[in-house]
Amino acid sequence: MNYLLLIIIFAALVVGQANAPAPAAQSVPIDQENAHKAKVLVDQMIDALGGNAYLNIQDVSQEGRTYSFHLGQSEGVGVLFWRFYKFPEKERVELTKKRDVVYVYRGDQGFEVTYKGTRSDDPKSVSDYLRRREYSLDWVLRKWLAKPGIALFYEGHTVAAQKDAEQVTIMDSNNQSVTLYIGSSTHLPVKKTYSWRDPTDKQRNIEDEVYDNYRPVQGVMTPFSVTRFYNGDMSNQRFLNSVSYNKGLSDAMFAADVTYDPFKGASK
Repeated sequence: MNYLLLIIIFAALVVGQANAPAPAAQSVPIDQENAHKAKVLVDQMIDALGGNAYLNIQDVSQEGRTYSFHLGQSEGVGVLFWRFYKFPEKERVELTKKRDVVYVYRGDQGFEVTYKGTRSDDPKSVSDYLRRREYSLDWVLRKWLAKPGIALFYEGHTVAAQKDAEQVTIMDSNNQSVTLYIGSSTHLPVKKTYSWRDPTDKQRNIEDEVYDNYRPVQGVMTPFSVTRFYNGDMSNQRFLNSVSYNKGLSDAMFAADVTYDPFKGASK
């Protein structure tokens, strides 16, 4: 009787083991898979932009026309501009056909140059410029990604600027983040968006930049149309006529010394 009972118990154990689910295969944690997917997409985007040719841009020279908008409404017929940029923090913009209104940015300083002379630019204008520069595509891809503590998040397939895109967010150790929309077929950036809180009214603002009409220039895929949005309203459009890279721009182009104070009207 005891022998028969042992046989029954042994048979039940064998059947139970046969029906037990197999141990799950070791897998990469979902967050690591997500970060890897995001990194692959960002790497593909950089390759599509030109790879090393893009990453090694030292200076940019552009000519085109810029349009300003207020609450989405055009404020004029546009202004000719010439832009000279030396990575990472020197920029000169010349406006009008006569190129007689000039803005120079150097480090965290901004200057306006007109027939009256040179003055420090309005502090709010400089603050806006510095914010846009910090969140610019060049800084995000060439400076942010090199920082320690950077995190990447893949946020799925979406539509941006009427184009199929993959959405990736890049966040630094200070919780500043930029979301990039990468063309599903071209792998080129379609749109960039970020938000910031105004220190005065504490309101959260959202700024977008949309890139279009890409053309190859010296091995770099270059958007000849860039549109900015502020809290959903179009704020600026730039259309390029010509672009060139690595012309060896002189630092002298970005020199500026204040010659007058617009509030006192006195020469220095």
